[in-house]
Amino acid sequence: MTRRGQPDRRAAERRGRWAERLACLWLWLRGYRILGTRLRRPPIEIDILARQGDTLVVVEVKRRPTLEAAMAALTPQAYRRLLAAADRLARAEAWRRRGTARSVAANARVDLIALAPGRWPRHIRDIRP
Repeated sequence: MTRRGQPDRRAAERRGRWAERLACLWLWLRGYRILGTRLRRPPIEIDILARQGDTLVVVEVKRRPTLEAAMAALTPQAYRRLLAAADRLARAEAWRRRGTARSVAANARVDLIALAPGRWPRHIRDIRP
């Protein structure tokens, strides 16, 4: 704890990194290909960028004292920014591959992995807050 009773920032950073590593392992065991972590795409940071088949998946990781609190932690504004980042990345990849006529929006989605102490991770695909 710091002087003002706020949690130590370094401890929170360590817990966040641990949660992201656990989420990567969880996804990898389910057949996702991890493309990157902690990617900065202004105005947002992408916790995990993964691929599942033809779908580009932007994964937000939330760790809270309860799974319910973790699932409720993704705000609608953050979701919109993550979805916009996913669409931009999918378009850039389609351009690099000289994409087909398929819809870009169909090839990108936002997932949430909620973590809580002593509980299994909860993976919510294509979350919409």
